[in-house]
Amino acid sequence: MNPQREYVLSQGRRQFLASSTGGLAATALSGLLENDARRALGAISNTASVPPGIPHHMPKASRVIYLFQSGGPAQMELFDYKPKLAARFGEDVPKSIYPDERKTTMTSAQTKFPVAPSTFKFARHGTGGTWMSELLRHTSTIADEMCVIRSMYTDAINHDPAITLLMTGAQLPGRPSIGSWLSYGLGSDNANLPAFVAMSSRGTAKQDQPLYDRLWGSGFLPARFQGVKFRNQGTPVLDLADPAGIDRATRRQMLDYVARLNELKFAEFGDPEIQTRIAQYELAFRMQTSIPDLVNFSDEPANVLQSYGPEVTRQGSYASNCLVARRLAERGVRYIQLFHQGWDQHVAVPKQIAQQCNDTDQATAALVLDLKQRGMLDDTLIVWGGEFGRTIYSQGELTSKSYGRDHHPSCFTMWLAGAGVRGGTNYGETDDYSVNVARDGVHVHDLHATILHLLGIDHQRLTFPLQGRQFRLTDVAGQVVRGVLA
Repeated sequence: MNPQREYVLSQGRRQFLASSTGGLAATALSGLLENDARRALGAISNTASVPPGIPHHMPKASRVIYLFQSGGPAQMELFDYKPKLAARFGEDVPKSIYPDERKTTMTSAQTKFPVAPSTFKFARHGTGGTWMSELLRHTSTIADEMCVIRSMYTDAINHDPAITLLMTGAQLPGRPSIGSWLSYGLGSDNANLPAFVAMSSRGTAKQDQPLYDRLWGSGFLPARFQGVKFRNQGTPVLDLADPAGIDRATRRQMLDYVARLNELKFAEFGDPEIQTRIAQYELAFRMQTSIPDLVNFSDEPANVLQSYGPEVTRQGSYASNCLVARRLAERGVRYIQLFHQGWDQHVAVPKQIAQQCNDTDQATAALVLDLKQRGMLDDTLIVWGGEFGRTIYSQGELTSKSYGRDHHPSCFTMWLAGAGVRGGTNYGETDDYSVNVARDGVHVHDLHATILHLLGIDHQRLTFPLQGRQFRLTDVAGQVVRGVLA
């Protein structure tokens, strides 16, 4: 048996075409024709290897900024107003509403499950009269841009599988992240920056859940589609600076020699990951000039910096990441993922969630208003939310001023704003206890299908062949939520 021949024969159709002379010519021609179509639709891609036929329809969005609130924000403290529960303070939640088998092991041993109404005041905002908590003083000013979905639900009750489901469409690790799917499907609009960037920040409350590289990984897609993680301290991307004594010309010459060696190996073995290595070296070389400019805020007007809040100049803060997200969007980055940790509030919810909102509220609103002022909100989709909600019953001791809340997957709140979204509206409802979806439920797969739809993609047609089946972000489910679309 010839191992080299067996390897080549075992490659999929896509890799075989990429490693054959005729395939390269056909792919190049296909890429040119696809780019012509993309120009007509205002969605030009610099990546020639995207799947054929994309976009499937006229897109409303060119890019996504996903503001992921890691830990599970309590929906009844922020958006899901339940004023009637004040009269039920301390009563046990009926088992007909919340049966024992749906409680986690963290609270299953409790003998009482008392109703803990929110301690915060609510008011209506915007032309749609959206209920929001007093904690969201700044977010309330953008109510007319938002579609608040109160009827989200998920399959997972623990953080890691729930976050993995939101990021990849599956609870088990190994699938590509949503940003990788978009990088694969739509390519990049800037050759000097990644198509997909991830950033993280920590909340004052410090109730952190771990974040893993696979949340912005490419899974079984080629590695060139994985996200690039910006560090929250020091140089955003390691090893961007040339070593001491090495100038740009010498670095360019070195990369040219390395590329030739890699091309020889690719001609010998046909491994598509060798092409990825070549492309990543080239991208890193170009990022040596693009990244320092990106994170330098000296060209930002004082009023813009002030709008994001006092933390905007502190690298790694949520406010700073929001401003970097806007600058990435301006430069054509396709998918920008912000992770803000600290929403896992099992105890002292009133104190801790107030701290979280203080960290995030102003910068979130500033980002939306900044994009709108620049005319970018029309083709930028903003997504805000966590991996699940919290229980209406108190975890631990309940007092008039403090309580805890456990994980709750059966209903939670997210909101969308920007490109193609019906602003100033609310979608879905929960029951009187904020325990179950009462109307217009939206599963995680439905959310993904809707995001793809706004980007001009039919979620059933963006697939990748693996192990005898066509995989997709929405697995075998998902429907576009038409009620949130403008």
